[in-house]
Amino acid sequence: HVQLVNSGGGLVQSGGSLRLSCAGSGINLDDYSIGWFRQAPGKEREGVSCISPRDGSSYNIDSVEGRFSISRDNVKNTVYLQMNILKPEDTAVYYCAADAETICSVRKEYDYWGQGTQVTVSS
Repeated sequence: HVQLVNSGGGLVQSGGSLRLSCAGSGINLDDYSIGWFRQAPGKEREGVSCISPRDGSSYNIDSVEGRFSISRDNVKNTVYLQMNILKPEDTAVYYCAADAETICSVRKEYDYWGQGTQVTVSS
């Protein structure tokens, strides 16, 4: 039974930091490309960041480039999204997802999804 467990969200002031976790159960995340997505109230889901297996190549959308960083810990079977210099517009539910296709992209379908974690940034 495959599970992706998201954690690390919370309430933070503008300019603050959070680190989101995506822990895999029943799945070896090192075999999958992992994406982070977010959905704000009344808005469509948006791909934020992704990372490929093996070489660890990654991608961030322009609005988070330089502030967010995605990384893997293969020993812990966990992928992280480090979020710095948070802004109120980053407020959303954040989800991780895993895809057997190893190309890093936030514009493709993913096989498995986490349950999401709420991030709220106050101004």
